[in-house]
Amino acid sequence: MRIRKRLLAPVLGFVFAAGLAHAQTAEIAATVTDQQGRPVVDAVLVAVPVDGNVRSRERPRDGSIDQVDKEFVPRVTIVSVGGSVTFPNHDDVRHQVYSFSPAKRFELPLYAGVPAQPIVFDKPGVVVLGCNIHDWMVGYVYVSESPFFGKTGKDGKAVLSELPARAYVVRVWHPQLEMSEEATQKTIDVSRERRIEAAWTVKLKPEVRVRRAPTAERGGTRY
Repeated sequence: MRIRKRLLAPVLGFVFAAGLAHAQTAEIAATVTDQQGRPVVDAVLVAVPVDGNVRSRERPRDGSIDQVDKEFVPRVTIVSVGGSVTFPNHDDVRHQVYSFSPAKRFELPLYAGVPAQPIVFDKPGVVVLGCNIHDWMVGYVYVSESPFFGKTGKDGKAVLSELPARAYVVRVWHPQLEMSEEATQKTIDVSRERRIEAAWTVKLKPEVRVRRAPTAERGGTRY
């Protein structure tokens, strides 16, 4: 009996510690609206610990950006540094995805289906996506230096959950953001409260998009 108790003690201690760690996590419920008071969809929220500790037990989160009806879906994708993104093409035409952004320069040869290898995003920053064949196609990959992030839905809301209990600097980014990302920063301390609600009002620039063109036939090949 004593031997069994000795064997169980470390296990029970681990379970207790894991439960305690989970109990000490918190969340930030964020709301983002524009200058007209309308909810902002696809706003990225990133929480960076004030103490600089951004280590996470999880591996970098990966993503997938589809191509449907000659558009990138989703329009905005978030991954942490080191995360990878696949680019499946579900259109009946071929695409040639590329980016000239400093955070990640790459180009996928003209293809249909799913490329053999995903693209790994190894530097923080915003990566703007385009298609060499369809000029109106624009997408964004936000590469976060912090593992604590989220994206707003159509209601302008996002929840940053399972945050270790500490203080964070939380900022907002959006493709049409008129102010600097740094200007949106708020310091939020969740070391004592399990849930904190926070709201941002951001000024957005009008969206400018290239007019869609009809599908062209080039040498008998559809693009």
